[in-house]
Amino acid sequence: MELNLSGMVGQSPCLDEVFRVLGKVAPTDSTVLVTGESGTGKELLVRALHANSRRAGKPFVPVNCGAIPRELLESELFGHEKGAFTSAIRTRQGRFELAEGGTIFLDEIGEMDLSLQVKILRALQEKEFERVGGGKTLKADVRIVAATNRDLETEVQAGRFREDLYYRLNVIPLHLPPLRERGDDVLLLAEHFLRRFCRQKGRTPLTFSSEAQRLVLSYPWPGNVRELENFMERLSILCEHEVIGPVDLPRKILDTAGVSLPVAPSACATAGFRWPRLSDLTERAMGLKEFLDAMEEKLLVEALERAGGVKNQAAELLGIKRTTLIEKLKKRNMAGE
Repeated sequence: MELNLSGMVGQSPCLDEVFRVLGKVAPTDSTVLVTGESGTGKELLVRALHANSRRAGKPFVPVNCGAIPRELLESELFGHEKGAFTSAIRTRQGRFELAEGGTIFLDEIGEMDLSLQVKILRALQEKEFERVGGGKTLKADVRIVAATNRDLETEVQAGRFREDLYYRLNVIPLHLPPLRERGDDVLLLAEHFLRRFCRQKGRTPLTFSSEAQRLVLSYPWPGNVRELENFMERLSILCEHEVIGPVDLPRKILDTAGVSLPVAPSACATAGFRWPRLSDLTERAMGLKEFLDAMEEKLLVEALERAGGVKNQAAELLGIKRTTLIEKLKKRNMAGE
């Protein structure tokens, strides 16, 4: 049976091995621990795991354990009873209840507080839990899949992660390789993202020159697939011609390859800052709001690309709050993984 890969793209041998294991473990209810650097696409892999399981018709519920404040995470996972704490004005279901019959995905589980790890262990072993402030034991018919970019064995040795929970989670380990180890997958992904963004923006599809391809392949992509995706969106907005050349690539890619480009004295991109003019709106057949939205989107994409997809750093580069950045990204369906 052909696997539903939920949008995952790649043909490299190391990714083929991941897909081979995925095909074997997906139909089971075994607990899976997905590891890999930030930005490698761990959530996509877990979604593919769910899509190929017997639970595919039931809910898939992701929880980012690193993004929810520690004091709220227990309530988020297990729910709470009315009056359990000051702001608990009504009883609320947690993610485990919402995932009933399906899969709950505990992303960044290495960030979870030790006291809460005990309760996750109970949910794994006994398939039961209690809401915060409640005394009733609830059953949890869910498959638990976890992911982390940390080395959990090191975290166990340092006393920051429970050894018993680690072994309970690590029944089936799945490691997503970094993009730099995936060879020509870089170009496959780049072209996949470019087609998608160009289609979304209603522009002619972009292609790479052979030299640009070589440079893109030689760059190590420390931010992995997320960094590549952000950069392809940036190109779909900023590139003014249909063939992407070295001049269109960011400085860091050129510097990594030791490439030095001549500065064109008449090029507005290198001749210094110029305020937009009305002619810019006319040439692009845009109204003021549409033009300003496009300019803002360009800056958001560039900040994310420069920050390697790390939203806190991108917000600092833009001089705005992280929450403001996230609101702007959600508005444009750019929130990402």
